[in-house]
Amino acid sequence: MAHDDAAQFRLTVVDQALRLFAERGYEATTVDEIAVAAGISRRTFFRQFRSKEDVIFADHEFQLATAQEFLEGAEGDPWDAVCAAVVGVFERFTQWRDIAARRYQVVRRVPALREREIVTVFRYERLFTEFLRERLPEVPDLVRVQFTAAVTATHNYLLRRMVRGESAATVADLRAELAAIPRGRRAAAESDELVVAVFPRDMPPREVADLLSARLGSL
Repeated sequence: MAHDDAAQFRLTVVDQALRLFAERGYEATTVDEIAVAAGISRRTFFRQFRSKEDVIFADHEFQLATAQEFLEGAEGDPWDAVCAAVVGVFERFTQWRDIAARRYQVVRRVPALREREIVTVFRYERLFTEFLRERLPEVPDLVRVQFTAAVTATHNYLLRRMVRGESAATVADLRAELAAIPRGRRAAAESDELVVAVFPRDMPPREVADLLSARLGSL
């Protein structure tokens, strides 16, 4: 089975499982009922998933693998690459909005699933932090961790508002918010850093101030 076909197959099972969980409750729904609803055998189910819990977060596994593949081939600014990976995750979740919304309703009712969701969020942060460690070894680790925590939290905030029906957050909204998060610089040099700026002689003072503010805010 091709990669895309396998992913679509798993999403179909996820979709049916979440529908049953929402209708009957997580504990009351059996693997056999999920298999029947998805049109597969119990054996096929267990070839793809280890448990009911794995079904709920199967799209996250695909998202993590896709984000990792993207970062491995990323070129250019590593901070921007992490933001692009986060945007890719958000874009796919907007395409699977119904699945994300149903999972939210199921997970919020089951404490064990909420704990699993917290662990899953940390896996995104760890993926992004490890990427920055590899690409930017000179940057203090705390700076990297703060950045990846901020971009992940921003993504999750907008996604949750969307699935709760509180906002029609778009990819453009996410990009704008991520752009406002300062990129890290070497903390040890910040206090003694000298900034030299060169502008055209006839540039209006207001425009000079705006450009300086934008650039200094990203240091």
